[in-house]
Amino acid sequence: MSVYLHDIPLAQAQARFREALQKANLWRVLGVEEIPLDENALGRVAAEPIWAKVSSPHYHASAMDGFAVRAEDTSGAQPTTPVQLSVISSQSSVSNLQSPISQYVDTGDPLPEWANAVIPIENTEPLDENGQITPAVRGPSSIRIRAAVAPWSHVRPLGEDIVATQLVLPAGHILKPVDLGAIAAAGHQTVRVARKPKVAILPTGTELVPIGSNLKPGDILEYNSLVIAAQIRQMGGEPTRFPITKDDFDLICERVQEAAQSHDLVLLNAGSSAGAEDFSAKVVEKLGTLLVHGIAVRPGHPVILGVSASGAASAAKQSPRYGEIASSLPPVVPRNDMVPIIGVPGYPVSAALTVDIFVEPLIAKWLGRRPLELPTETAILTRKLVSPAGDDDFVRVVVGKVGDKLLAAPLSRGAGVITSLVQADGLALIPSGVQGMEAGEKIQVRLYRNRNEIEKTILAIGSHDLTLDLMAQFLAGHDRRLASANVGSQGGLVALRRGEAHLAGSHLLDTQTGEYNISYIRQYMPNIPVKVIALVGRDQGLIVRRGNPKGIKTLEDLTRSEVQYVNRQRGAGTRVLLDYHLSLITISPDSIAGYHQEEYTHLGVAAAVASGRADCGLGVAAAAQALDLDFIPLFQERYDLVIPKPFAEDELLAPLFDLLADSRFREAVSHLKGYDVSVMGNVILED
Repeated sequence: MSVYLHDIPLAQAQARFREALQKANLWRVLGVEEIPLDENALGRVAAEPIWAKVSSPHYHASAMDGFAVRAEDTSGAQPTTPVQLSVISSQSSVSNLQSPISQYVDTGDPLPEWANAVIPIENTEPLDENGQITPAVRGPSSIRIRAAVAPWSHVRPLGEDIVATQLVLPAGHILKPVDLGAIAAAGHQTVRVARKPKVAILPTGTELVPIGSNLKPGDILEYNSLVIAAQIRQMGGEPTRFPITKDDFDLICERVQEAAQSHDLVLLNAGSSAGAEDFSAKVVEKLGTLLVHGIAVRPGHPVILGVSASGAASAAKQSPRYGEIASSLPPVVPRNDMVPIIGVPGYPVSAALTVDIFVEPLIAKWLGRRPLELPTETAILTRKLVSPAGDDDFVRVVVGKVGDKLLAAPLSRGAGVITSLVQADGLALIPSGVQGMEAGEKIQVRLYRNRNEIEKTILAIGSHDLTLDLMAQFLAGHDRRLASANVGSQGGLVALRRGEAHLAGSHLLDTQTGEYNISYIRQYMPNIPVKVIALVGRDQGLIVRRGNPKGIKTLEDLTRSEVQYVNRQRGAGTRVLLDYHLSLITISPDSIAGYHQEEYTHLGVAAAVASGRADCGLGVAAAAQALDLDFIPLFQERYDLVIPKPFAEDELLAPLFDLLADSRFREAVSHLKGYDVSVMGNVILED
């Protein structure tokens, strides 16, 4: 097959893949194995219904320490008219004794055949041979009771928990700790479970290097296979991470063929865009049938779906490199004649999403369980999103409850931004045909976190500062989570006005008064009572490469033709600060190369300088220190937390205020270069 199937709709791609697997008889539980009933059965999927072999309990059992009796013998017992019962031993012959009688039993003891109830020991009065109360518990001659008992009181009857032949667990059930106990109680020593699908993960690319390598320009750490393997294991599969394969078409074919010998699924992790080094689609074409090359999904366009042809796997043994490859692989276990192959994009966000969309449902089918269904909530979008009309657009979001509103703040959308996977609380979908959504619109979010975690989340939207990362770390130990979205100081105040955050970090300089934030709060948040608290004082200056090779010292140097600048985004306090000082020395922004090149964080500016994309940028000293860059201090400023009054008085933020007086937190912040903690906790404004 030589025709590439570009950018087909997601549903069509899923249907085409499923139909091919059905034709190959692979859309089913792959196999069954019987394993011992021990802790290793935890998380496995029951391959068939589990029926009880015995009842539990399998006899009438006492539920209390006390005396077994015939309920009818206690009739008429009252506080003023007690009933006395003789105590017999378990060896006594009941037929030779006159009623009423009783027999001592411990919890769990079989009930005597003649008894149908138990009286708890604390409800009896032990008597000696003379009818006097005795301290003896186990050996009294008789007992006196002052209340009647109903039949089967304090008794666990046969089959109370499980009755032989009843269904204990259905097929497809994922075994939990308590399930193992129920299966054991039902008389089983082993359990039949679905065989774990074996998944081969083949990272390819000449530019890839193993984790721990000394990196040089052009090297890319290969960690996708680590993430994908963990996803597969969490789904119930058994992953194998193959060594990195360089961009050699024949070698990739051989690795895929060998992987197919001992695995149920092959994930070929490579750059899937059209290009000279894109071998994934061609490999699938050579080994079998290419079903899909390109899906209208963002991120994840260049996904490849295919199946290997019957007998292609065994052909690997004819390869001259077979011995070299096989020596590093698990023993060959005969599998199916056809093996599905998925070409996974190289960018980590795209790779993770591809595994969620295509691999999880497939493993669920192979295990006989239901596909994973994340809980879905309706949230309000905090900022505008633009989306290609022809794609299903998946957006990772931070979620927090602000007042009575559930809010979703979009994270960075780069396909290579793995931190967006770490920070995400949920996944939102803008469906095909919708060209984006406006701030304030409602959007469906599939939640990664439970609702309790979200309700303990403090949502900060505004200016970026490294102290917020430290604050998040400290708050985690106080049953709170701080989630941040970096939109700049002005954007943070706007978010507060719309009720979309609990607080905002801000450092907006009023060029008329020299004061920070107050006039901007009045402008962007009119008639909204707030509490403004100083967090830190900090140095702002020019971040330059180590050794300052271009000799940059002042803002005037930014106008030199050989100097490339990187700026903060419009509305950021750092940009306002820059513009103010440029105006004082009458420098036009248009005279600065790179003025319109924007980053959303201080670390983003530092990374641009460290990578050589820019020669300098305005930022904080701690960002320069983090990436081993030089720093030229120019200005000092105050960074505040702006908090609407209702949230400042809410219990949710109480640990945050405690933190501002915490000596350990203050010390941690003071270790950041260019930070002054003497102002921390000072109330700047409260109205």
